[in-house]
Amino acid sequence: MTRSMAAAYQAGDLPAFFRLGPGDLERAAGETRPDVDRAALAGALRAYHRDLGTLDADVEGLLARLAHPASRVVVTGQQAGLLTGPAYSVHKGADAALLARQLDREDAPVVAVYWVASQDHDAAEVASTTLLDHAEDLHRLTLDVPEGVPVGRVPWREEWTAQVLSLLDRFDTAPEYRAAVRARVERALAGGGSYADVFARLIHGLLAHAGVLVLDPLHPALARLMAPTLARELERPLESSARIEAAAGRLEAEGFIPQLRRPGGATNLFIEEEDGQRRLLRFDGQRFHTDTRPYTREEVQVVLAADPSRVTPAAGLRPAVQDALLPTLAFVVGPGEIAYGAQLAEVYELHGLRQPLLWPRLSVTWLEPNVVRLLARLNATAAQVQADPEGVLGRALARERGAEAASAERLAALEAELCTLTSDLAALDPTLEGAAERTRTRTTARIAHLQALALRALARQEDDRTRQLTRLKKHLLPGGVPQEREMNFLTYLLKHGEEPLRKLLSLPPGTQAEVPLT
Repeated sequence: MTRSMAAAYQAGDLPAFFRLGPGDLERAAGETRPDVDRAALAGALRAYHRDLGTLDADVEGLLARLAHPASRVVVTGQQAGLLTGPAYSVHKGADAALLARQLDREDAPVVAVYWVASQDHDAAEVASTTLLDHAEDLHRLTLDVPEGVPVGRVPWREEWTAQVLSLLDRFDTAPEYRAAVRARVERALAGGGSYADVFARLIHGLLAHAGVLVLDPLHPALARLMAPTLARELERPLESSARIEAAAGRLEAEGFIPQLRRPGGATNLFIEEEDGQRRLLRFDGQRFHTDTRPYTREEVQVVLAADPSRVTPAAGLRPAVQDALLPTLAFVVGPGEIAYGAQLAEVYELHGLRQPLLWPRLSVTWLEPNVVRLLARLNATAAQVQADPEGVLGRALARERGAEAASAERLAALEAELCTLTSDLAALDPTLEGAAERTRTRTTARIAHLQALALRALARQEDDRTRQLTRLKKHLLPGGVPQEREMNFLTYLLKHGEEPLRKLLSLPPGTQAEVPLT
């Protein structure tokens, strides 16, 4: 069985791959970053927020604290999804604010920063969103975002505004809640700009009052501050890839599947070419090239000097670029990012940096009143439904009907009896022990399989009659995906007003919870 890197990291089982673990907050907070020019960083962020149209009192207050010579940052980030994308995009930003608030000191301010992944060019990851209204109708909107172009370069279109507002107008909910969310969205759209700009304004509108600064690495003022790290990478363009591959080999030896692979000649840099497409740079030892043309080192350096935003880091370098720019104390991450992080400690060292603490992000599943009632009837948690929806409903129905044949207790009793029988047979003739054990294993596995089939049959019959399972899946597994990875957070503001945001921002940092809504 493949081991989970995120689980192993949280259990403290990967000290060879991570300098700090989740329990090392005090140690992380005690470290300093004298190498960061905080005044220049605050100035660049001020220019960005001025251009974004979000340079308000909240931002000015955060910039003043960031400019403090001992300031630190709790950073998180996400791709610029439609209408904020899946709920965890907002959850991550909230967790950064909560952790920064916990670590903040008068003599060493801690500021939360949300890194908008505007350099990303995977349109399929950001072009769609899903909402669920009071009538339990799933609404999925997909925009025709061009593939291969960084989303920070994609201008927001008027027809997209019409599609988004039409979606909100069709949403079955209380008029006052719809009007409030529509106003939020219209403010984000009114500023125009890029696809990433709309995302950034929405995140700002939701979380700035909680202490979150949004950051777009494509903004010219910020890109200039990152150029020295990219220039250093160009000097030894395959070294970071070699270190990532070496870490991959060590992880494989420990029984893990590495998240990152760097094939021969692949650097950790992209270049935005004249046609607007973002393409990976490869290096053959003498020259760089993309899929379309070659470059000398000098040509790439000229591009970087003329417009630093056109040379951007791949996943194996992006965290180091981020943490060279910011005085990072902790990086709020999901399981996939933890897996990336296991291969990046030596990439940080290559750039004279220490990898910061990776903080496993807050995770919330929202339980609306009808879901709470259904879960109570099933005597189940949302996580159990997400893992095995048919099994949960089938077991509940079997209990109600007294169907002991499908119970875990009945299977356990059978297995105990077979274990006793196996031992007794082995005592009579030791040569039978292996055959008896194989028979026991096959028998219990076959009975467990038949039980599962029976439970699923019960679940299908009940769902045909009451649609309970269909309803639960819409709430907890929309499109077959766990709620916070698919459902847009605005769903809950549309149906419950500001209550979900208040509840989210009142949780302890790092919370893993199922949170009821009223």
